[in-house]
Amino acid sequence: MERRENRRGFTELYVQGRHLKLDDLRREEAVQMSHIARYLFKANIPAYPRPEFHVSHLKHDTDLEGLLGIKRDGGFRSLGPESLLWWSLAVKPEDVTSAETRLLEETYPDRTEEQVQTQQSFLGKFTTSPAFLETSRLGSYRFTFPVEEVLEAYREQFCGGEPPVLQVFETVLYKQEVMYVVLVDRPANQQYSSLSNDPNAVCVYRDGRFIWRPEAMCETHSYEMIQRPDVNQTGVRLLFGSDIKFYVWDNVAIALRMEEGEVLKFDPEKLKKNLTFCAQENRPYTQNSFQSFDEAEKIVKRLWPDYPGPLEKEISLQD
Repeated sequence: MERRENRRGFTELYVQGRHLKLDDLRREEAVQMSHIARYLFKANIPAYPRPEFHVSHLKHDTDLEGLLGIKRDGGFRSLGPESLLWWSLAVKPEDVTSAETRLLEETYPDRTEEQVQTQQSFLGKFTTSPAFLETSRLGSYRFTFPVEEVLEAYREQFCGGEPPVLQVFETVLYKQEVMYVVLVDRPANQQYSSLSNDPNAVCVYRDGRFIWRPEAMCETHSYEMIQRPDVNQTGVRLLFGSDIKFYVWDNVAIALRMEEGEVLKFDPEKLKKNLTFCAQENRPYTQNSFQSFDEAEKIVKRLWPDYPGPLEKEISLQD
């Protein structure tokens, strides 16, 4: 792995062409010698689930300046010298529910109907890292689009109708975050391995969904998962004091390769329909990138005066 400083001034370790799982990262010499990765080596982390999320939507968070640019351009353009347009996986409540069902069916394939009915929901207790939060580190405005719609727009506008290639681009390691980057590019520009359908991969693409298998989904571990194979049930135990642990968290980013001046365009009404308000996360990248909901509502109304619906707030997975 190599070291670099990103455009926000954060030091990161990265490797291109591979998605390294946590155990693989720990074996990297550069990681072992770096102070950046100390959370990765923390021990005695309470037991937590390893689900598989089938994610059908992407999100793009931005601040007021970005919102104004998106409205002006009718879509999204890349920022910075890397010519990449960044999106993240948008995990919805129904994605958590279906992931929990899959996990329970795999863990206890012989459950009775009574055991299915008495099983209490538990996975939402662990979806607490920034990857799952309704708040934002980037700004007050979130655009959420179906994966297929984003890829179809990219195909039509930049690939001459050919399907774009989805590639294993990078693994990026910060002090407490592991980011797996998927690169979307024109077929003629393929540089890295395509996403495969490997059942052990961190992220694959299938049938219009990104299949994400997080290894660290909590960041702050306030619960411990309790397996009860005698009754085919999974429960949780609330932790207190020193039993609460802080660990790395992982996420998947989708980077669309954009040439200078290119804009990924969408219908103006669709932009507004897919726009929600995000409150500020506890540790934002910048303190001046956020508005109150009332301020944001007035701004959005001025930008889309004829749109009938109100600005809605992003919904928490914990609700």
